[in-house]
Amino acid sequence: MVFDDKTCGSKMLLALPDDIFAVVTRSLTPKDVFNLSVCCRSLYVLASSDKVWLTQCELLGVIPHKDLIEWRKGVNSYKSLCRFLVSVQPIIGIWVHQNPELGNVVYVMPGFISVVGCRIIPQELGPLGIEEGPILWSPVFEIIGDVDGSSAFLLHGRERDNNYMYPGSIKGVDRNCNVLLLEVEPRLQKDGGKLLHSKSFVGNPNHVDKELSRKICPSERRVSKSQRFNGKKPCVPFSRLAFSDRRKLIETVTSQIRVKVAQPADGLSFPCLETDDMKRLSERRARVIQMYKHDPTQSDLAEIRKFLDNSQLSRDIYRMQSSKKKSFVGYFRDSFKQIIGKSSSNRTSSGENNKYAQFQEFLRSGDTIGLTLHASTARLSSYRAWPNMHDSRFALYKLPKQEPLTGQEHAGLWGGTFGWPPGRPSADKAGKALFFLLLSYDVSQDGRRVLIGTKILEGTHYVLHPNGSAMFIVDINEPSVEPFPWECDGESNVLDLKEAFSGEGIANGYGFRYPGSKPGSLFVFEDGMLVFMWKESRAVLTLQRVNLQDLLKKGERIPPLPPISNFSYLTKSYSNVYAGFSNQTSSARGFFNEDGVEETTGVVATRNSCSGIRIGRM
Repeated sequence: MVFDDKTCGSKMLLALPDDIFAVVTRSLTPKDVFNLSVCCRSLYVLASSDKVWLTQCELLGVIPHKDLIEWRKGVNSYKSLCRFLVSVQPIIGIWVHQNPELGNVVYVMPGFISVVGCRIIPQELGPLGIEEGPILWSPVFEIIGDVDGSSAFLLHGRERDNNYMYPGSIKGVDRNCNVLLLEVEPRLQKDGGKLLHSKSFVGNPNHVDKELSRKICPSERRVSKSQRFNGKKPCVPFSRLAFSDRRKLIETVTSQIRVKVAQPADGLSFPCLETDDMKRLSERRARVIQMYKHDPTQSDLAEIRKFLDNSQLSRDIYRMQSSKKKSFVGYFRDSFKQIIGKSSSNRTSSGENNKYAQFQEFLRSGDTIGLTLHASTARLSSYRAWPNMHDSRFALYKLPKQEPLTGQEHAGLWGGTFGWPPGRPSADKAGKALFFLLLSYDVSQDGRRVLIGTKILEGTHYVLHPNGSAMFIVDINEPSVEPFPWECDGESNVLDLKEAFSGEGIANGYGFRYPGSKPGSLFVFEDGMLVFMWKESRAVLTLQRVNLQDLLKKGERIPPLPPISNFSYLTKSYSNVYAGFSNQTSSARGFFNEDGVEETTGVVATRNSCSGIRIGRM
C-alpha cells in the first residue's frame, strides 16, 4: 500500500542529502531498503537511487568496488545488480563430492555479472610452483545475470569432441544452502507456447496412459496452501523418483536442450589477472544471453515414453525369467511367506509399480520439462569436517569454511606438497603431487581443541587416502618439543620457527577406508608456512595459504566431462577421471550401465612441463 507523503512521517529522511541517506542505509539490509521504498512515493524515489543500492552491493562483499562499476554497465541499475548478487551470494564457495577419491573440488567464484563453477583438476605441481604456475581447471556451470537482475543457469559439458551448454533455470537458493542439486522440473507453458528464461521440451500429457491415474495416490501431507486453494494435486518431487528414472530424465532433457558453443561464447568466463579484458567479457556475456533467450527447443515426450515402455517390458521379462529359474526351495519359501502374509514378491512388485506410477505422475504435472539447479539446505552429519553424502544424488556439497580469526589463525584453504624443500620441483626430479587441505578448528571427544587438516584434493597418479581424510590432527594446546631438522628452505633462506604443536598424521591402517595414524608435529613459521612432520618416517607435508580465485584467474582451462558426470561424478574411482575424460569422444548417453555404475578404463596422470598433467591409459 502506498501512503501520502503528509501521513508518512518521512520528512526527516527526505531532508537528508543523497550521500548522507546512503550512509544511513548502510545499517539496513536490501530487504529493509525495499520495504522502505514502498512507504510513500517520495521515499520510493529516494530509496531507488543508484547511490543507495551501490552501497548495498558493496555491503554484500561479493566483488570489489571497481568491479561493481564495470558490472553496472551491463544491467539496468544498481538495484538490479543487487538483486542478482543477493541471489547468488550463498552459492559462492567450495563445493565437493566424495567421488572420485582423488578429489572433486568445484569452486564457485564471481565471473562477469555471473558466478562460475570451476572444477580444480587433480594435478602435479609445475616448475613455477603454486603461486606462479597455471592451475588446471574445467567449467562446470554458470549463473548469468540479465539486465533486470534475474538469473539464468547454464550447465557445461562435452560430447563427441564438442563443447555444449545446457540452459536451465534456478529453482531456488536458500540463504544457508549446503547442497547443490541438478534436477529436472515439469512446467506449464506460458505466453502462447513460449517459455521465458528456460529451455525445455514439450509433451502432451494426454498421451500418457490415463488408466494409470487410478493407481496414483499422492500424499496430501506435502500439499501447499496455494495447491489447496487451487485444487491442484502436489507434484511428485524429483528426489522421490527412482535413481534410474532420475538419471534417464536428466540424460534425455540435456540431449534435447543442448546448444553447441561457438568459439566466442566459449571464451573467457572471468577476468584474468594479466589481461582483465572487460570488453571481451561483456561481448561473451551478450552472446551467451542471446543464445539463452533463443526460442526454446520443443519436442514431444516420445523418448521418455519409449523409455518407460522398454523399462516396463524389461521388468516383466525379468520377472518371468526369475520365476522359471526358481528352485524348489525358493518356491517353497515364497509359498510359505504367502501363507503367513509376508510375500516378498508381492511387496517387490508393489514397490516397482508405485515407483512407475510416481514417474508417470511426475510427467503429468506439467506439459514441459526443463533442467534446474536447486541450492537447498539439508541436515547433513559430518565426520572431522567432512560431510556424509548421499551416493545416489546428482549433487555437490558445500564445505563450511572457517575464516582466520584470533584463536583460529590457521583456518582456511591451504595447498602444498610432500617432501623438502617446499615449492617448485627440481629439474631432475618428477613433479610433486599438489594437495589441497581445508584447515578447521574443532573440539575432540575428550574436550581438546584441535586443528584438523582435511584433504579435499590430491594430485597423485592413484589415490593414496580417501577423499575427506584428516591428513593430520594437532592439539593446539600441546606444544611440541620435536626439533625441525632443517635450518633453510630450498632457496637458502633461513627459517624462523614461530611455534610447534603435537598431533597425529594419517598412516596405513586397516585397508584404504580405515587409515590409521602415527605421531607427528605441526611446525608454524613466521613467513606463514606450515609443515607437518611424521615422527618416525620424517616425511613432511609443507603447506601455504592459497587463494583459489587468484589461482583460477591465471589458470589453464581444459574441456569438461559429459554433462551429468561433469556436475556430479557418482562412480567410485581412484584415478584422475577428469583429465582422462576431457579428451574422450563418447557421449553422456550410454555413459552409465543399467545399474547406475559407470564403466571406465584406467587413467594415469603424469607430469607435463608447466601445467602438470599428461594423459595416458593403462
